[in-house]
Amino acid sequence: MKTLSMEDYRARYPDRTGELPEDLRLLEIQPDGIRLPKRNPVSHKYSYGRALIIAGSTGYSGAPVLAANACERGGAGLTQLVVPESVYAIAASRCDGAVVTPVPASEAGGIRSEALRQILSLLGKAAACAIGPGLGINQDTRELTECVIREATCPLILDADALTVCGRHREWLSACRAPLILTPHEGEFRRLGGDLTKGRLAAARTFTAEFPQTILVLKGYGTLVCAGEEISVNPTGSPAMAKGGSGDVLTGLLCALLAQGFDLLFSARCAVYLHGLAGDLARAELGEYSVTPSDLIRFLPSAIQRLC
Repeated sequence: MKTLSMEDYRARYPDRTGELPEDLRLLEIQPDGIRLPKRNPVSHKYSYGRALIIAGSTGYSGAPVLAANACERGGAGLTQLVVPESVYAIAASRCDGAVVTPVPASEAGGIRSEALRQILSLLGKAAACAIGPGLGINQDTRELTECVIREATCPLILDADALTVCGRHREWLSACRAPLILTPHEGEFRRLGGDLTKGRLAAARTFTAEFPQTILVLKGYGTLVCAGEEISVNPTGSPAMAKGGSGDVLTGLLCALLAQGFDLLFSARCAVYLHGLAGDLARAELGEYSVTPSDLIRFLPSAIQRLC
């Protein structure tokens, strides 16, 4: 990791930083700090964790597929994707190797609250869980998100619609017993109550001071990973990644790393770096206009090889 001065940060990552606490430690993520270990030759799928992803609703079948396929590419031993029956056929046909589990769908096409018992049973077996991509925003999603937050004991990632419903119930974040990572873009961060008027650094620091048990991944140019008094800035990535679905890839990749047992902060830093690096490799071949989220998954192996 490389220490960044405020002058360097302002020059490289334009931001209205304002006055920041003197105890803030600002770092830039570097490959030497996030090297991935070689795998034990004597191992099997359960050596690398069971990742659970809860996602999808009618009209949003792409998000769960992207998250699950990224999780597979990220090295999880077993990826289990829970989707409502309304999108099961689409998701199952597009997933590379994930176990796709259908649960009852609501009239709106999302996961019905009656599926909670089945989902909690799966959650109890998971090494890591991600919830939110494409879930939709309704009462069923609120009940599902609250229940998962309160009952999870494995590392938990909140993304997309799960973050949006938490914006109206911020007390849920404090009620979580599990290690918790939030992955909002700036719009979702505002809905969580984040104040960006003084810049991204100040906003991230203020938020994690209020919720010290969380790691915040504030997505965008120079994605920030904030944990306590320390903020890491990600140097990889480009405008080629500015498309719907890119965040779902990050969620799946992060879930894969956590399922393998890597430390929370290491996993967050490694995931954002690899995600951006895959985007950089895709841009070099395809140009800034034509990179899709699926391309990010396609270039993940090359990015991962650079950290091994």
